[in-house]
Amino acid sequence: METDNYIIPAQTKIGHVHLKVADLDRAIDFYCGLLGFEITTRYGTQAVFISAGGYHHHIGLNTWYSKGAPPASPHGVGLFHTAILYPTRKDLAVALNRLVKANYPLTGASDHGVSEALYLNDPDGNGVELYWDRPKDQWEYLPDGSIEMYTRSLNLPGLLAELNK
Repeated sequence: METDNYIIPAQTKIGHVHLKVADLDRAIDFYCGLLGFEITTRYGTQAVFISAGGYHHHIGLNTWYSKGAPPASPHGVGLFHTAILYPTRKDLAVALNRLVKANYPLTGASDHGVSEALYLNDPDGNGVELYWDRPKDQWEYLPDGSIEMYTRSLNLPGLLAELNK
């Protein structure tokens, strides 16, 4: 592969992700019922597009090749997780509170310095990261100018305290 020093434009964003699911209604219950996404388009019993804020879709859920299939092996190739960026720390606290009230299990919770993240699996075993970014002026940098990122335990009671502010 040839490299020509091209750098993708800074305004580039990941537009959406499509997930293969075994049971469309079960996936809708998780992504819409629990996480709060809204359905923007439905394609019968095979696919649905969901979004936050009226965008055409942030996530596509489909059973085109996966209806009734078992979860993918965690030790195989494929998507590690879909990361869902919340606008504020309080919004992430609201999401955590909903998960706690639903007794939905987390697979992890980390402070990465630049962000705070909750990790869980959807009903099909697809990894999901719910996170918020700290303001850029709060990021730490190493002497060489690179961003200092780490993985430390996230203080969940401290995150939930955001709900009382």
